[in-house]
Order: sequence, then C-alpha cells, then structure tokens
Amino acid sequence: MDLAALIRDVPDFPVPGVLFKDVTTLLGDPDGFRAAVDALRDHYADRNDIDLVAAIEARGFLFAAPLAYLMRAGLVPIRKPGKLPASTTSIEYSLEYGSNTLEMHTDAIVPGQKVLVVDDVLATGGSAKAAVELIERLGGEVIGVAFLAELTFLNGIAKLHGYDVYSVIRY
Repeated sequence: MDLAALIRDVPDFPVPGVLFKDVTTLLGDPDGFRAAVDALRDHYADRNDIDLVAAIEARGFLFAAPLAYLMRAGLVPIRKPGKLPASTTSIEYSLEYGSNTLEMHTDAIVPGQKVLVVDDVLATGGSAKAAVELIERLGGEVIGVAFLAELTFLNGIAKLHGYDVYSVIRY
C-alpha cells in the first residue's frame, strides 16, 4: 500500500514557507491507518523487551496508542506545558519555525525501563531529541525512535545519532 499517497501536503502551514505533511487523511483511511500501525509494529516485532511507548504530542499519540496496545506495553504521553496534572520535568527545543517545550510526568518511567519513542513526522528532529532527553533524564533506556514519515531533506535524523531510528515513509 502506498501510504505516502494518503498523506496530504498543506503549503504554508503553520507558517509561510513550510509544507506541512497532514496525516489526518491517512488516519481517515481504515486500511491506510491499519497498515501504518502494522508497519511500526512489524519493525519492532523481534523486540519483546519494550516496556513503554512514549508518544509525542499530539499526532504521535495517534500512532503510539495502538502500537503500545499491540505490543502489550505501557503508554507515556509527552505533552506541551501545562497539560499534565502531576509533577513534571520539561525541556525546551528548537523547531523548523520556532521553539517549544515538552513535559512528562516525573514518575512516568522507572529507571531501566526500555522505551520506544513514537511521533508522526521526523522533520528537524527537535521534538524527538527533546523526548529522548526527557526519557533518559528519568533513567529510561531509549531502544528506538519511530515515525510514520521522515522529511529527509531536513536531516532531523542527525539529532538522533546513535539511536535506532525507523520511518515507515521517507520523503
């Protein structure tokens, strides 16, 4: 199945000059959504040691939740500031078009747990690298960083050097 054909391009979103990869069209296609989640699961099928799947807000939640379910792993949300109710740790990072902050609960990870990080698109790598740093700060071991799609021309993978990075689709 050509999953890339199910992703819509939206020019000048969220700011002029950015070509946004809109995955909502893939999510609305039952076969495409299933194929995307299955591709992520299949890549890690030989890993029976994944304790947690960490989901980066917000579109990462859409792929991480069914993936965690299928892998019989827990799910850890990594959110924007002010969205989590208990004690958090945070990190600021750079985007293609600005900066942002991510937070996660300080008790979300027990030291030594093996964590798979999931998001929808790898662009500049800022949010993924920030998520990895939060997980490691809490003592988690990042065993992989997975994406539905990667924008290779932005070279975000360079920020994830030394980690197992997997993308279902590469542009």
